[in-house]
Amino acid sequence: MPAGLIALALGGFGIGLTEFVIAGLLPEVAADFHVDAAAAGWLISGYALAVAVGAVGLTAAATRLPRKAALLGLMVLFILGNALSAVAPSYSVMLGGRILAALCHGAFFGIGSVVAAGMVAADKQARAIAIMFTGLTAANVLGVPFGTLLGQALGWRSTFWAITAIGVIALAGVALLVPREERGASAGPGLRTELGAFRSGQVWLSLAATTLGFGGMFGAFTYIAYTLTGLSGFPSGAVPWLLILFGLGLFAGNALGGRLADRSVDGTLIAVLAVLTVVLGVFALVAAIPVAAVIALVLMGAAGFATVPALQLRVLSSAEHAPTLASGANIAAFNVGNALGAWLGGLTISAGLGYASPLWVGAGMTAAAIVVVALAAARLRRRSPVREEETLPVH
Repeated sequence: MPAGLIALALGGFGIGLTEFVIAGLLPEVAADFHVDAAAAGWLISGYALAVAVGAVGLTAAATRLPRKAALLGLMVLFILGNALSAVAPSYSVMLGGRILAALCHGAFFGIGSVVAAGMVAADKQARAIAIMFTGLTAANVLGVPFGTLLGQALGWRSTFWAITAIGVIALAGVALLVPREERGASAGPGLRTELGAFRSGQVWLSLAATTLGFGGMFGAFTYIAYTLTGLSGFPSGAVPWLLILFGLGLFAGNALGGRLADRSVDGTLIAVLAVLTVVLGVFALVAAIPVAAVIALVLMGAAGFATVPALQLRVLSSAEHAPTLASGANIAAFNVGNALGAWLGGLTISAGLGYASPLWVGAGMTAAAIVVVALAAARLRRRSPVREEETLPVH
């Protein structure tokens, strides 16, 4: 395994920690800045919106830069954003720091996916991408609980100083361990060429699959605390520990999904999305049974994140010789899916359909994603009957 993948995973860990740890510290942050819960919630939703903007905007701006140089610049932006959050004298400055850090999120994973795939042979590209995303899963499993405990013990600012330090270490790791591009291929193909990738129907189908497939899982996850306490009967104090089990499912699913996707991207997506659809539906039916709910929670995490390497590799392969901007757009699609799933799930709860209803919404979205992937695979077979899988030329 190339050492550069570890550096990318560490960067992913810090970025994932920045995104998720704020949820556990929101009451302390709100009290410190004397704002209500709704205003404090913008520290999360504002971050998500900035991720989508940065995934496309910063990736587009970096298309003429060497990819390693772009990654280093993004890590500097990440460090500055978290340092600003740590010293923020006011809520508005804190929000600005969050947005600054979020802008690098999508571009880092978008460009990093291309770099990770380029470090290994063609038959190991999905596994390389999965290793980078392991940092994101580790942030859920280990980083968020410990980051929350640190913030509660020493103040929420200490958590952001710790994230800043992680960013510095990741910056050094990328600088030392990620290889430079070969001479003559140091810069990307340019914005016009990168935008040309969006003339491909396969790229748009891949983005739609990401939005629906991952959005279905995340929409259900958004309201999982209400499901576990309101239907399964768990006390609120048990939710963080149950989410650690969910995080273990993410970790296992990400690793398995990377291995399977290296064999067949579309086959893996159809199979895993089918499993996720069934799991979400069964979860909705057994949510009132505590043991069954825990099992379904872990399986939801595993199946949900097993889609990630295949979804990212699919858009990279579809974009062929200009993958960087399409890769960033796919990170934006993940976040659009998150917002869409959460919005639809909230509508069903507001309509009085109960706390299991977001699970049914999620199942419907993932079932729609299966249709999109099957359509895309059929079109790809008609275009290239001999070779069903395309390989990303990133070396």
